Parts: sequence; structure tokens; C-alpha cells
Amino acid sequence: MLIGVAAALLACFGYGTASVLQAYGARKSAAAAVGHGDTVTATGAPSLSATIAAALTPAFIVGMALDVVGFAGSVVSARLIPLFLAQTIMSANLVVTAVLGVVVLGVRLRTRDWLAIATVVVSLCVLSVTAGHTGTDATTPTVHWGVFVVAVLTLLVGLTLIRVLGARAAVGAGLVAGILFGAMAVAVRVLDGVDPLRPLVVLADPASWTIAIAGAGGFYLFTVALQLGSVNGAAAALVAGETVVPGIAGVVLLGDTAAPGLGWAVAVAFVGAVSGAVAVAIFGAAEAGQEH
Repeated sequence: MLIGVAAALLACFGYGTASVLQAYGARKSAAAAVGHGDTVTATGAPSLSATIAAALTPAFIVGMALDVVGFAGSVVSARLIPLFLAQTIMSANLVVTAVLGVVVLGVRLRTRDWLAIATVVVSLCVLSVTAGHTGTDATTPTVHWGVFVVAVLTLLVGLTLIRVLGARAAVGAGLVAGILFGAMAVAVRVLDGVDPLRPLVVLADPASWTIAIAGAGGFYLFTVALQLGSVNGAAAALVAGETVVPGIAGVVLLGDTAAPGLGWAVAVAFVGAVSGAVAVAIFGAAEAGQEH
């Protein structure tokens, strides 16, 4: 349990710092590209070339390295502790993102933002002491194929949102990216051939395909979200998606449990953490709209 919690905290700090660095790189790239005809599409969304240019800035590259660190922590925690605990601890990267955003990006946090962040932190503390055991339920091939199909369909929805909504798709793209990362967490948990390691079994499992598709798709959509809107809004929407999906799947499909008699506390804390993240997403999106 302790190793799983430590891994989730590592992912939290890695992802939170990466979000700010990636937002910084994306904005620097966008500023440098002003005047180029291929910077945005007709709907106002950044073009593929602009997104690639953002991903090649030094700050963004460092952010990607921290994403790798965060991913390693998320993989370990997903295998060792209940998904509703692992993903919600990682959602505290919102706090890291918000605080560093003040220093690096000059983001202004109002009292309502701090209250929402405090709600997330308190909810995480409650979850950490009320979580039970990691489920050991065996999964059927239907679950492995199901998470793969969900990931593909979710990615298509995200790409459609960007195409249709353009510059208004920041929060939506962040949310879809979060759902993809949540699907990836479920896939990591159910992946066959890991212990003991059997590479051929891993490669043949649809869950491994989900990890690749959801990881790449989520990364792209979150990059676009950072280019379009508030870093806090995009990160909070991401948190909502990557927390709710695996949390529910872990309980319903994989047998994750709360401590005896404390299921109600887990439910309240889970809702509190997600609600706090959504609140920051709404506030961040509103703030970005006022700035433009």
C-alpha cells in the first residue's frame, strides 16, 4: 500500500509540473508563430503543425520527460492500490499546477479557486484513510476489448470536438484527454503477461493497445487544450476525466473496496475531489474568457 501511495504521489508531482511547463512551451510557441497562416484552423483551433511546434520547445520537452516519470508512477500505483485512490491522489497535481502556474505563468488565483483546491486536498486526505483493498477479481476478455473500444471511440469524440468547437474546445479537450488517461489506467490494471513478464502475452492483449492509443491520444488532446485555454481549466478538466472513469471501473469491474463500514466516506470524498476539480475547470475557463 505504501509503495503504491508513494508512486501515486510521484505521478502527482510529475504531472503537475509537466502541465505548467507544457503550457509555458505551448504559449511561447504560439506567440512566436503569430503571423503564420497555418497557426490555426478555420475554427480557431491550433493546426497540427502548430501543436508539433509547441511540443518541440525546450520547456515542453522537459514537461514530457516529467510526464514519463508521472506515467511510471501511475503504472505502479494502478497495480498496487485501488484505482479510486491512485487516480484521486494523482488528481492533486491540480494543486501543483495551480501553485506553479502562479509563479511561471502569472496565473491569478482567486479565493474561490483556493477553496476549490482545498476541497480537493481535504477529499484526498479522507480517501487515503478510508480506502480498502485492491480488487483481485479476474477479468474476462470482454473487459480487455471493452476498454479498447471505449478508448478508440473517446478519441474520435475528442478529435471531433476540436474540429467543431475550435477555440472553444479547451475544457472539452481536457476532459476527453482525462477520460483517455483513465481508460489507460484501467488497461494497465488488467493487462495480462506482466507478473511474471511475458512479452508476447502483453503484446497480444487488447489492453496493451489501449495503453498506446489512449496515451498518445490523451497527450495530443491535452496539448491542444493547453494551447486553447487556461492551464488550470484544462488540467482540472483532465483530472475530472482521469479520476471518475477508473474509479468507477475499479469498484464495478475489478473489485476495489473501501475500508469496512466507510464506503459512504469514500463516496463523499470521491465526489468532493471531482467536484473541486470541476469547479476549478469552470473558474479557469471563465478567467481565460475574460483575458481574451
